[in-house]
Formats: sequence, C-alpha cells, structure tokens
Amino acid sequence: MKPIGPLMIEHRLIERMVNILRNELERAKSSGQPDVDLILKGIDFFRIYADRTHHGKEEDILFRDLTKKEIGEDLQKTLDQLTEEHIIARKNVKGLLEASLSFRSGDGDAMGKILHHLELLVDLYPKHIELEDAHFFYPSQDLFSKEESENMLDEFWDFDRKMIHEKYTQIVTDLEKKG
Repeated sequence: MKPIGPLMIEHRLIERMVNILRNELERAKSSGQPDVDLILKGIDFFRIYADRTHHGKEEDILFRDLTKKEIGEDLQKTLDQLTEEHIIARKNVKGLLEASLSFRSGDGDAMGKILHHLELLVDLYPKHIELEDAHFFYPSQDLFSKEESENMLDEFWDFDRKMIHEKYTQIVTDLEKKG
C-alpha cells in the first residue's frame, strides 16, 4: 500500500463527520438551538483525529519528506495552500469551541458564532479533501521510491500508535493542573 492509502481512508471518516455537522448546522438554523454536546464531540474529532492525527501525518511526515524533493511550482503552490488551510481549520475549530462553551454558559449571542464556524468548517473540509485527493496525493507519490513510500507508511503507523497515549497523557496532565 502506498502512504496515500491511509490518508485517503481517513478522509472518508472526516467526510462522515462533516456530514453530521452539516446536518446539525441545518437543524440548529431552523430550531435556533444548537446541540452543544454533539458539536463538542465534533470539535474533539476535528482536534484529535482530523488535525492532530491526520494533518499531523501530512505535515510531520509527508510534507516534511516532500520538502526534500524538487516538487515543481504547481505542487509547491498546492502544498502551501494545504498548509494554510490546516491553519484556517485549526483557528475555526478553536472559534467553534469558544462559541459553543459561551453558548453553554448562557451567552445567547454565541449562537451566531456557532453557526458561522460550523458553516466555515463544513465548507472548508470537502474542498480541502478534494484538493488533496485529486490534485496532491497522487502527483506527490510519484516523487517517492518504493522504499521511501514503505518507510513513510511505517512512520504513519508509528505516528498512529502514539496518538492514544498522547491524548490521554494530556487529559491527565490537564486534570492534575486543575486539582
């Protein structure tokens, strides 16, 4: 399997979560009442799975290895755009978290911010995934030898194995700070 395989599989799960949040966006618009618990689960998904795990593998492994190659101007522009979109996604998820917590604390004005961030999120990710799937992953893979691809895939698996420990170590550390 080429290293893009796991990344594209992850895209399919991200798309499923985007659809859940798109449905919540429409429901919240019509009811005027967001399901904050659902949104917080979505935020956790995007922070840990989509960003830290998926984008982490892209940025820390694939993009890193691409910087060692002569990738051409078009692929470099796409790489720069994808990196910028990762930053935008992080900021948007952070804004959604802040708005959701404010709403939960009784700030009715946060509803508009929740809708705004949900709209940005469900608009950004499908386009981002399409760009990666159709215009970035395959051309970038042609730059790697079989051995380089196998090493990258091994590094992806190692990255994934560490994620659960990283997440729950951080949870315990945060709780200890509060206590």
